[in-house]
Amino acid sequence: MSANPNQGARPRPYRLAELGLLILAIAVSTSAYALVGLGTEDTIPANVYQYAAWLAALGLIIHIVVWWKAKYADPVLVPIAVLLNGLGLAMIYRVDLGRDEYQNSGVTQLIWMTLGVALAVGIIIFLGDHRWLRRYTFLSGFAALIFLMLPLIPGLGKTVNGARIWIGVGPMSFQPGEIAKILLAIFFAGYLVSYRDQLVLAGPKILGIRFPRLRDFGPIIIAWVASVGILVFERDLGTSLLFFGLFVAMLYVATSKVSWIILGLGFFAVGAVAATFLFSHVGQRVDGWLNALTAEEYNKTPGGSYQLVQGLFGMSNGGLTGTGLGEGRPNMVPYAESDFIYASLGEELGMAGLFVILLCYLFIFQRGIKTAQQLRDGFGTLLATGLSFTIALQVFVVVGGVTRLIPLTGLTTPFLAQGGSSLIANWMIIALLLRISDNARRPVEEFHTGVLKITEDPDDATASARATGNRNDTKRVEGAREHAAGNLATDRATSDDAPTTNLGAADLEANRSDEGPTTNLGTTGGER
Repeated sequence: MSANPNQGARPRPYRLAELGLLILAIAVSTSAYALVGLGTEDTIPANVYQYAAWLAALGLIIHIVVWWKAKYADPVLVPIAVLLNGLGLAMIYRVDLGRDEYQNSGVTQLIWMTLGVALAVGIIIFLGDHRWLRRYTFLSGFAALIFLMLPLIPGLGKTVNGARIWIGVGPMSFQPGEIAKILLAIFFAGYLVSYRDQLVLAGPKILGIRFPRLRDFGPIIIAWVASVGILVFERDLGTSLLFFGLFVAMLYVATSKVSWIILGLGFFAVGAVAATFLFSHVGQRVDGWLNALTAEEYNKTPGGSYQLVQGLFGMSNGGLTGTGLGEGRPNMVPYAESDFIYASLGEELGMAGLFVILLCYLFIFQRGIKTAQQLRDGFGTLLATGLSFTIALQVFVVVGGVTRLIPLTGLTTPFLAQGGSSLIANWMIIALLLRISDNARRPVEEFHTGVLKITEDPDDATASARATGNRNDTKRVEGAREHAAGNLATDRATSDDAPTTNLGAADLEANRSDEGPTTNLGTTGGER
């Protein structure tokens, strides 16, 4: 028989391809760092080799760990993350050189990158199966709520530029909302996969679109109220938009009902209009967006459009190919290294460079969605979709605000912008996507190798144990019945002095007539 050719087909790990892309990313990042020094000071930075070695060490460490613990993981995610992080380090160093006082911000960001990679390595090593996270669905939701409320605690929370989204411990500050978005993605995935059936039940049909029942509006209303609460108490428009958009997107993926998208957009529109008139900080951002080029908004302090307009002028100055690294004037834009680092890169790399950066984010989103489609479990599908959408939505909100497509929100560009909280959270997202993609691409026969074990729900395990116990009980009962039947037959044969034989009646008569012995043996045995 000829074997099925598909049985021998196994997915390739592509770890060598990942290594090649990683070397290319490190080379591009190091070159960008060196070009910044040449453009600003006409000399290569003295610490360029230490910088390259540090960046290469971080990249190789996570590459080796992935090869060891998740060899079937997606080979594109780590190189793209290192490339974006390296370009961000180069631009942060560039903005730092333009200040009156050098703050060594690039080294600080590299330290944050080291912490982020360390957490990513820990997730890959100790999280053997992403489905373990489903056990902590409601615990993740509760932890996310605590993280979101931390900035509201007096003495712990800090107000920066009108938004109360930071906590301070000594000289260090941290943004807990960045960790909360990961916890919320886990909570939403676990909740929606458990209660999906209730959310897809048919409701009234309006304008040809089937909407859910009124009793099923609870989850989206709770998410909307929580987002409005963040907007009111923490005065953070970006985080509020990110969390509500994440929930609506995952709700649509879980139910495949367009009506949830329509309802989400409707709730968002109502909340946005109400917030514009009720909250001054939201109204200022909307006015600065709609009337950015007017003299009144440009010169207004605070809350004017000076930052937005300067960013637009900088990108216009860069043109198609940019002024070159170190040749622009990004320091004219406030917060050029954080909120407006995309505009800073646009000035020195041009529109072509910005398109490459956007393609890198698009690749991360595409690989995450592809992983979600390949998964064998609903929880992993929703989690991979939610994590990928988190990065995509954050990029859209930031780029849309910088390019004046939508109002500014205050979010930071993933991997590029200065800030330890965002960088650590995004490296954790990459680690989770690596673990999930390894599960999606790993052959089924390798699930019991100790690298990835199959987990089952407690209810299913209990039902299976009960079924096994029932089968064993049935076998014991049948065995007892057969044993009793055999004993009964033996007793009857003995009591009747009947011969013990397997022969038929005709054979017995023949044996009696020949006065042969009564036996179970065949002819050959009888002759012996």
